[in-house]
Amino acid sequence: MDAIKCIKERRSIRQFTAEPVSHEVLSEIVEIARFAPSWKNTNISRYVAAEGSVKDLICDKAFDLYPGNAEMVRKAPMLVVQTYVKNRSGFERDGSFSTKKEDRWQNYDAGIAAEAFCLAAFEKGLGTVILGIFDEDEVAKAIGLSEDRGVAALIVIGHPAIDNPEAPKRKDVSELLTFLS
Repeated sequence: MDAIKCIKERRSIRQFTAEPVSHEVLSEIVEIARFAPSWKNTNISRYVAAEGSVKDLICDKAFDLYPGNAEMVRKAPMLVVQTYVKNRSGFERDGSFSTKKEDRWQNYDAGIAAEAFCLAAFEKGLGTVILGIFDEDEVAKAIGLSEDRGVAALIVIGHPAIDNPEAPKRKDVSELLTFLS
């Protein structure tokens, strides 16, 4: 599949079959996602695949703000917790910030990596949706995350239960692009 087709046809999927996600295929997806660009090639994104009781614990503890996400995750075969190494992206070797964005670069880098992950999953025939409403502390506790790491996002992954969902309306290019001279 070419890049433009992949970008235009990938959708956020919220309904999955019960078919498990192959650990081999997930490894291939991360192999591809690791090529996402990052601040000074720091490659801060890390992935934790939660299945079974760990996924259930996250569903029970981390979705009080949006219980609908818990039900979707519970029905999916796998939840990927995207984490990042703290204090690397946006920093100089001496620990100082490189720009006024300070540590916000880590979120930017995690976002780039998450999109690369989702596009690679789509190429492999899997569906994904990135979740942002969850209790980061409860997720970190559930996966035993060390203090030098943070939780960036949750990515639900599985075999889509719906083929070719329709694309939501997008803004016109004229609303997105400004030319100045």
